[in-house]
Amino acid sequence: MNVATIKYYDISNGPGVRVSLYVSGCRNHCKGCFNPETWDFNYGTPFTEETEKSIIKGMEPDYIKGFTLLGGDPFEPENQVVLAPFLKRLRAVYPHKSFWCFTGYDFERDLLTGKLGDPELVMQMLSCLDVLVDGRFVEELKDLNLKFKGSSNQRTILVQQSLKSDEVVLWDEETVI
Repeated sequence: MNVATIKYYDISNGPGVRVSLYVSGCRNHCKGCFNPETWDFNYGTPFTEETEKSIIKGMEPDYIKGFTLLGGDPFEPENQVVLAPFLKRLRAVYPHKSFWCFTGYDFERDLLTGKLGDPELVMQMLSCLDVLVDGRFVEELKDLNLKFKGSSNQRTILVQQSLKSDEVVLWDEETVI
């Protein structure tokens, strides 16, 4: 898996100051994507042990509220293989920080049904996430007033609550994560 970039002081992709990992590779190719260079699985640099150590170190300060995973698309099968064990290790180090992820895939239709990649890896990834913003970016539905998403079809899902209740539970600004 390749890394497009890492932002160590990101305030755009979840509440508070966060460390954000942008992975490479996306098959959705959404019209108007803000990161089309990350569609290429070979873009950027390989994810290494040094990359992991750097992210872990970057999350140490108390003012870092959490970690965000986006891209490209973290749920592409090629990325799942690396990200599932990485998220598990990162969550173990920072159990009280929030973990967000952005994907162009649909939570119920693509991720929970096992249609995308290895169902076990998908569930391992989901088990580490607090919030998932799902759905393709649709340029015609772009809305600059939306918080933490680009188009009105996208949802901000509370992952653990949704998995427990077997129905989608949405995040709102009142929810503290």
